[in-house]
Amino acid sequence: MKPKIILINGSPRKYGNVAKLLKIAEKGIIDAGGEAEVIHLCDYNIKPCMGCVSDDQKICKFPCIIDDDFNKIGEKILRAQGLIIGTPIYWYNVSGILKNFIDRLTSMENMIVHIGSSLLDGKVAGFIAVGNDSGSIEVLAQLMITLNSMGALIPPWAIAYHHTLEDVLEDKQAVLDSYNIGYNVVITAKSIVDIKKWYRVVDYKPLIDLALKYTEQEKEKQFPSRMNIYAKSMGAR
Repeated sequence: MKPKIILINGSPRKYGNVAKLLKIAEKGIIDAGGEAEVIHLCDYNIKPCMGCVSDDQKICKFPCIIDDDFNKIGEKILRAQGLIIGTPIYWYNVSGILKNFIDRLTSMENMIVHIGSSLLDGKVAGFIAVGNDSGSIEVLAQLMITLNSMGALIPPWAIAYHHTLEDVLEDKQAVLDSYNIGYNVVITAKSIVDIKKWYRVVDYKPLIDLALKYTEQEKEKQFPSRMNIYAKSMGAR
């Protein structure tokens, strides 16, 4: 089976620099033996998250209780093996519609409360950020931390960015990086096909005991010498 990768365009412009780099990433997906589907978020009605997880964690689940188009996209992601998110840089952050989308992914991540696993667990992810000034690294870092915290797997060479006024297609590095994002997301998805679950819920008490026993033993060995250093330092004053 060919890995299916969803490309998420967080730009309101379907013809802009983000769309160009996503198209190049799509070529990488196809060359690696995968299938691609591009989703322009501006074509969908995605309302802001209403924060139900803070009222009652069990309320937050997928399908999301909000009546809009998010669940349509969520179902596509659920059936896919990976996703690549592209965004313009708006004041050191992602676009507004992409922020709504990411917040709503909480409904998929929070399924760990209901079934013991995030619905994004093991999905392979890549990221593209485009702007005409600074902020690209901040945006990419935010996306990577967020998606990884939701269970997504981030392979090598999984980011691309452009941050000048020039057309993105004149940025050789951004073009090559975008192609490699698509390619590497697919080959990573192929390599982990037999892994069904990444997050393990185990009895944590033995882990606590293990850590306490180790650190107490190390403290007995190291702490006296540290106290001697402090005593000598104080005596020299």
